Amino acid sequence: MLPLLDNLAPSGDLFLHADGVVGVEEFLGAAQSLADRLGDERHVMNLCDDRYQFAVGFAAALLNGQTTLMPPNRAPELISSLLADYPDTRIVWDRGLPGLPPPPVPVTETTAIPPAHDTPAARQPAVIPAIPLVPADLEAVVAFTSGSTGKPKPNIKTWAALHIGTGMAATRFFANRGGHQIVATVPPQHMYGLETSVLYAMLAGCPTSSGRPFFPADVATALASLSAPRVLVTTPAHLRALVKAGVTLPNLEFMISATAPLPLSLAQQAESMFHTEVREIYGCTEAGSLASRRQTASGNWQLYDGMTLTPANGSLLLAGPQLSQAVPLQDQIDLLEDGCFALRGRNEDMLNIAGKRASLADLTNTLLEIDGVEDAVMIAPDDSDDARVGRVAGLVVAPGLSAEEVLAALRPKIDPAFLPRPLLNVAALPRNAASKLPRSAVLELLQRELQAHKAEQA
Repeated sequence: MLPLLDNLAPSGDLFLHADGVVGVEEFLGAAQSLADRLGDERHVMNLCDDRYQFAVGFAAALLNGQTTLMPPNRAPELISSLLADYPDTRIVWDRGLPGLPPPPVPVTETTAIPPAHDTPAARQPAVIPAIPLVPADLEAVVAFTSGSTGKPKPNIKTWAALHIGTGMAATRFFANRGGHQIVATVPPQHMYGLETSVLYAMLAGCPTSSGRPFFPADVATALASLSAPRVLVTTPAHLRALVKAGVTLPNLEFMISATAPLPLSLAQQAESMFHTEVREIYGCTEAGSLASRRQTASGNWQLYDGMTLTPANGSLLLAGPQLSQAVPLQDQIDLLEDGCFALRGRNEDMLNIAGKRASLADLTNTLLEIDGVEDAVMIAPDDSDDARVGRVAGLVVAPGLSAEEVLAALRPKIDPAFLPRPLLNVAALPRNAASKLPRSAVLELLQRELQAHKAEQA
């Protein structure tokens, strides 16, 4: 058995809401109240937007011995598919969502939040009740891959795996002290968001803002509402938007970035502009977060303490106390000393054209380094077995440049074999809530833009 809540801050605060502060007592009361209404279905699909409401739904399922399903997006077609795969499911949400299929959806009641006080001294001392225990082997969540390269794949996480993995990450980032206050721009349904913005609150003593600010000014406002030490959990896409907007942020202990490669130049700009450190997390849905780095100090990644990588049959097996068995990593990795490694790219990301090798991630980063390019992606559009030995296409968001100008700036930076054909300038890329780019959405956009381009030429 492992506790539902652990390593709490002295105040017992868990979530920070515009209407007040949620402490342990209020959180446990809300979770138990919802647990009493969930019924006895095997799974709970948690579609809550508000981070606090999501955490209440997540904790309620744990108290009931139920497994939380975390879909990578809310497209009705995907929800329908998951409900077909997991028919014994109830849905919890905090707002109406159009287009959801049956069965009938129970809605989480609006949870009462204690009103904000004028001063911290006005608050009553927190009364921390007995913390419920959860079976360590309970299948706590089914996390799905983002679908970036195909249909989302399920990965089961036990409560022990989440508990231990969060502790390892907290030791790396907070020296297991807690007390940091967090704003996150990522959704809680993603493994990165679940760990950093829900489990850090529940298990690492880091009170977290319940919202998910999107625009740079909203991120600045959310951070300003917190007390130091502050941490921003974000993605390269959001970080790029913050830098471009030139907003002023309050003092930050550090930023955490994940979900996509972070160009070194962007990390340098962010650290200089916001006077803080940008730390990256490396992980995967199969294993959770497993390593970190500060790219401006070293390009190498450092495994969390207790984790190991071992070569086996042409790949690397990851082992750690949170894993029931070793997990093969789907990446090209060079092992170094002292638990460090260099990441070369994902296996399906690697290209082999005319006997030359490169990774789509590296090519995308080269595009992003060009002045005036706000967002970009390189993709191998063919779906055949030799998809990685054919051509490469590129999409860029560069409002002040033509596609020809971008291509001219790119040409001296990469081997001619990897120049994108075509390279198209688009208004926006189809990023999902976690700032990832599903392959199917990118291919669909590419086809639309090609058809529009051909129509213009006709």
